Amino acid sequence: MRILVVEDDRKLAAVLRQGLKEQGFGVDVAEDGAMGLQLALSTEYDAVLLDVLLPRHSGFDVLRDLRKRDRPVPVLMLTARSSVEDRVRGLDLGADDYLAKPFDFAELLARLRAITRRPPVAPMTLLKLADLELDPARREVRRAGRKIELTAKEFALLAYLMRKKDTVVTRGMILDHVWDMEYDGGSNLVEVYINYLRRKVDQGFEAKLIHTVRGAGYVVRAPE
Repeated sequence: MRILVVEDDRKLAAVLRQGLKEQGFGVDVAEDGAMGLQLALSTEYDAVLLDVLLPRHSGFDVLRDLRKRDRPVPVLMLTARSSVEDRVRGLDLGADDYLAKPFDFAELLARLRAITRRPPVAPMTLLKLADLELDPARREVRRAGRKIELTAKEFALLAYLMRKKDTVVTRGMILDHVWDMEYDGGSNLVEVYINYLRRKVDQGFEAKLIHTVRGAGYVVRAPE
């Protein structure tokens, strides 16, 4: 899953980035509302953590613009303002939840899981491909009924590939969605993780689901 953090407090933003990365999320950070809105409109995110008091555009303005443009991405508002009026305003504008600062990181994770489970958010629905099933809510993967243990990054990569099933995705697309957008992509990181997945998902099965498209990228598809 990929999360956008829109927060002008650099110390808090760094804490959120590190904590979310340790949980297996890809994380982008915007330091003001204008940058946050631009990223939210140009990139596919599974959720947005949005501060209210931001330079250039407030969190309320960002949220209003997202909803006006029919962006259904789940939004968790973060703010030092704890008044009922502010919470009501955020929820009325289309926020999925509201968390007042200071907050416990475990609670933030729980609320993040909750808003990304709510329908009609597609990324949290059960993903199926032939006899392979991935459950984002339970963070479980099974093939032919057998549970497959994956690391956080392996899970994120497989989930992305399954959401894009039958579509060729490039190495750059994978790096942008599964890893941080500022990651230096000079290594063979994607290839290494694709091989990890092949060993865990395809090895021992006659039908292979993960395929390399030479010169283009990778695709997961059911056998014909």
